Amino acid sequence: MKVPKGLQPLIDDGMIDSVVRSLKSGKEASVYIVASDAELRCAKVYKEAERRGFHKLAQYQEGRKTRSSRDARAKGKRGRHGREVQEAEWKNAEVDALYRLVGVGVRVPTPHLVHEGVLLMELVRDAQGNPAPRLNEVHITEQQALDWHTFMMRQITRMLCAGLIHGDLSEFNVLLDATGPVIIDLPQAVNAAGNNNAFAMLERDVNNMRASFGRAAPDLLETQYAREIWKLYEAGELTPEHLLTGRFVPDSTAPDVDAVLNQIEEERREAEARQRRRQAADAA
Repeated sequence: MKVPKGLQPLIDDGMIDSVVRSLKSGKEASVYIVASDAELRCAKVYKEAERRGFHKLAQYQEGRKTRSSRDARAKGKRGRHGREVQEAEWKNAEVDALYRLVGVGVRVPTPHLVHEGVLLMELVRDAQGNPAPRLNEVHITEQQALDWHTFMMRQITRMLCAGLIHGDLSEFNVLLDATGPVIIDLPQAVNAAGNNNAFAMLERDVNNMRASFGRAAPDLLETQYAREIWKLYEAGELTPEHLLTGRFVPDSTAPDVDAVLNQIEEERREAEARQRRRQAADAA
């Protein structure tokens, strides 16, 4: 096929030998199967910001460290350099996440190199050697759903123990290779310790997996893994090997928010009454 513009620098520099075919084109990137070092691999070409459809970028980037104070200031001013810094951070986030997660044993595609903003990585394959399908493309049995859901909860836990939350996990970015699920698409990976939206994103990831596998195994729909995982994480007790139950008991000692609000309102009314009495006394 004709070499896409984004891949031409890798051809010119000998990092890939040829482009075999397009694999996927989405709002954030286009992915191609390429030949490199006598192997078939994936090349992910990220689209520029104005062509991407990913919304609320700032909430995903909260807590990420900017490489220099100058770049941090530029991001705050939102000028041309600031946009360039933000764009580079978006593209580098997936690379950094993949290397970190491979290092702790999370099943993600193995990255090979990054060049001119293009990520070259492992081509995930099914048992027949073809590109692996997405979870949403495969009919699974109840037992497979139960087994793979358990596996994904462990993967999400392992990611969180490494300080990361996927942030956009769903059946559309989980591939099924010859042995089971592989997590893909991580440019929006969230820094768990430094992001105020961390729990909400973790809960969404976990509940998306619950809904997907719950179609084949309805008992999963009653589980509460997100709150269980987060409670352990906040207490500093979460480990990759922790045996999860899917059960969560709310803290009975938690403050009664309604009672607190009612007390505040009562105090406000009393303060207003005192003010009216003082005004009446002054007028007399």
